[in-house]
Amino acid sequence: MHELRKDPILSRWVAVLKDSMPPTFYLEKNIEHVMYDAENNDCILCQGSEDKTPPEIFAIREIGTPPNASNWHTRVIPKINPVFQIEGDLGRRGNGMYDKMNSIGANEIIIESPSHNTPPEDMGISQMIKVITTYKNRLSELEKDPRLRYTLIYKDCGKTAGELFHHPHSQVIATPVIPKGIKGELDGAKAYFYYKERCIFCDILNEEIRTGERIIMETDHFIAFIPYAPRFPFEYWIMPKRHNCAFQDISEEEVKDLSLVLMTTMKKMRTLFKNPSYNYVLHTAPNRMPRKDHWHTLGEDFHWHMEITPYLVTKSGFEWDAEFYILTTSPEDAAKYIKEV
Repeated sequence: MHELRKDPILSRWVAVLKDSMPPTFYLEKNIEHVMYDAENNDCILCQGSEDKTPPEIFAIREIGTPPNASNWHTRVIPKINPVFQIEGDLGRRGNGMYDKMNSIGANEIIIESPSHNTPPEDMGISQMIKVITTYKNRLSELEKDPRLRYTLIYKDCGKTAGELFHHPHSQVIATPVIPKGIKGELDGAKAYFYYKERCIFCDILNEEIRTGERIIMETDHFIAFIPYAPRFPFEYWIMPKRHNCAFQDISEEEVKDLSLVLMTTMKKMRTLFKNPSYNYVLHTAPNRMPRKDHWHTLGEDFHWHMEITPYLVTKSGFEWDAEFYILTTSPEDAAKYIKEV
């Protein structure tokens, strides 16, 4: 018989099919395999094309080099044709019974490497550390803006995943509201803390370490594991062992360790599924500016983490509408296949 499992954070149910499918099942389907082409002279994100992009917001570059010039390691630029604009007022107002406001926020592109054709898992620890450090900078800076409620950093790799440029990059979106999916996670964590006076993510981490059956990698500071009730086959999370609600409070040692875990696990996924499209998203605390509806126990009940999702299956209408997901490979088998790589 198939099995139903409940996500302890969101109270969302998933179905785990009895006959768990191996990785070859997904390779036989028509999934997208991301190909990294040679250097592209037309790519505006490549080194040497700085004059083709908007002026940089932040960069890690060689000492002594001026802004918007070559010899950089990572660059952050405004997104061309952004949805959110950093200038202006929120202008909250009603429209009959409906509410609306101006699309104040931030849309940024983090260029992760000067090289056009180096996938993140091959860029080397030193470069990945610079990428993670850039993430930390953007979260720290955008948190200072009292108009903004949430900052999301995410990566789309492959056309199926919504890739914007075929050059290693991530995106930053800061919004004046907390996205519904994130708010559900925050509410679930707060409710658990209210009843048990413990962080639900810490409890999940301890349970995963205790059983070990869904862990795919463990280091001094992090575990990477398949959640008990994920949305998609081979979805995995990376979670710090140290309780910390906000990514921007990460230590230097944790930055190094996270770089290793992220590169190693992505390389395993690439080997297993021949360069699948994927997304990863950084789930962190809302901007911690004092406000009347703020989560007062946020520092105790929330725990930042990364969620990485390979695109191996197409969601059905039932999954889209009901948010009731069907897993063709069990989390335990998925972890086993990844660890064997």
